[in-house]
Amino acid sequence: MSRRLPQPPSWLPIDPYILALIGTVVLATLLPASGRAAEAAGGASTGAVAFLFFLYGARLSTADALEGLRHWRLHLAVLAATFVVFPLLGLASGGLVPYVLSPQLQSGFLFLCLVPSTIQSSIAFTSIARGNVPAAICAGSFSSIAGIFLTPLLAAALLGNSGGGFSADALLRIGVQLLLPFVAGQLLRRRIGGFLARHRRILGLVDRGSILLVVYTAFSEGMVAGIWHQVTPARFAALLAAEAVLLAAMLAVTWYGAKRLGFGREDRIAIQFAGSKKSLASGLPMASVLFGAQASLAVLPLMLFHQMQLMVCAVIAKRRARDPGDGGPEGTAPGAVAVSRGLSGGRGRQPGVRR
Repeated sequence: MSRRLPQPPSWLPIDPYILALIGTVVLATLLPASGRAAEAAGGASTGAVAFLFFLYGARLSTADALEGLRHWRLHLAVLAATFVVFPLLGLASGGLVPYVLSPQLQSGFLFLCLVPSTIQSSIAFTSIARGNVPAAICAGSFSSIAGIFLTPLLAAALLGNSGGGFSADALLRIGVQLLLPFVAGQLLRRRIGGFLARHRRILGLVDRGSILLVVYTAFSEGMVAGIWHQVTPARFAALLAAEAVLLAAMLAVTWYGAKRLGFGREDRIAIQFAGSKKSLASGLPMASVLFGAQASLAVLPLMLFHQMQLMVCAVIAKRRARDPGDGGPEGTAPGAVAVSRGLSGGRGRQPGVRR
């Protein structure tokens, strides 16, 4: 019997996890950590994120990832959307300074454009819309791994000093915090992979708990540094409008661009959902390293975009499911069947990767 991917709950105006994020921000505003408490919170968040990427490494099958490379055109399309088109739009947002966005918010807006794609929501929405789920799994995983290298390098090139003084030391810290635990998880996958497959909730709890810890630490530092007076209601509304335009542009580029490249409908769905998303789990720890005390303003655009993408993509996924023949060539591009078999081990099983 095949295992079905976990489906997200019915669409709600506000995701319950976003309420938890908002509550964490409120807690950091009212009771910010300072002094030794801040050091303890920072150490705990760093350890939680490292453990999270260790679990990601232990869950991702190296054989599945290598098999997924057969569908290389789709993965290149997602990587191009994530690390080329998004950054170009982020650079264009510089024209909004200072009349629409403040320099600090624009730096955060640009940073969100440099963050890798998600895994969990890309898979879930692709599944709902009847798209190429194995391709979405591989595309999200490849994007997350590539982001460990590409996001800091792009931040160094595009953000410069506005990124809190990017340096080789910052790149080393990101590598130690994210890449080394991931590699360690890969090396130990045969020993603990089966246990994690049977206890998926462990990864989910670590995933969400680590994000909440990073958010609390970042916003506590912002409160101590006294930077929240820089965000007026008008600036906040302008940021939401700019992010709505960004999301709409990427949804259109990934959908119609994939059609022009000759991808079938199922592949176009995977490209759209994997290529238009940004990951909180990867972006928040990187922002805390790159921006330091300014991290609270830097992660605000990413947090807002995360909620927006969930709401909009939930609607799109249900629409795609109701109208399975909505334009574009039918069928999947060559290699999709091979990817599916590689991920399922020839038995139709789809691994439940979370992010």
